[in-house]
Amino acid sequence: MNGDLRSLVLLAATLTTGLMAGLYFAFSVAVMPGLARAGDRAFIETMQRVNVAILNGWFTLAFGGALVLGVLAAVLHRGGEGRPALPWIIAGVVLYTASLVITMGFSVPLNNRLADAGALERIHDPAAVRAQFESAWVHWNIARTLVTTGALGCLAWALRAAGASGRA
Repeated sequence: MNGDLRSLVLLAATLTTGLMAGLYFAFSVAVMPGLARAGDRAFIETMQRVNVAILNGWFTLAFGGALVLGVLAAVLHRGGEGRPALPWIIAGVVLYTASLVITMGFSVPLNNRLADAGALERIHDPAAVRAQFESAWVHWNIARTLVTTGALGCLAWALRAAGASGRA
């Protein structure tokens, strides 16, 4: 039973991390390149709405769940039969934590600054508001895409390590 619990928690950590890597990747390769072609007002309005809409239970479950489940997976794999996967789980948790630092330290403050610009109809210079947001946000999103994808790779390898040893 303990091996089953270890396996399920590691799988859940991998899946939630994958969801976050996929979200950041989608913004990197589709959402932001698409918005780059939009006018300043459309860009600002869309990003302000996305930043509100994303704060929901599903996002919270994946965003926080990836860390909680990753740490729990590490705890469950710290000894005995789970040990072969532990270094990969730890690496995954460290990389995912780096994505949280990027998100909370850079992306969220940029989102807040965009929200603080106010309602679109009251923004006198939308080009300036966009210029203070877009390039930096894209840069930091690429960074968190890379570290979260690295975290996903580590957790996927941990699943392999656990399976290869016949133990999870």
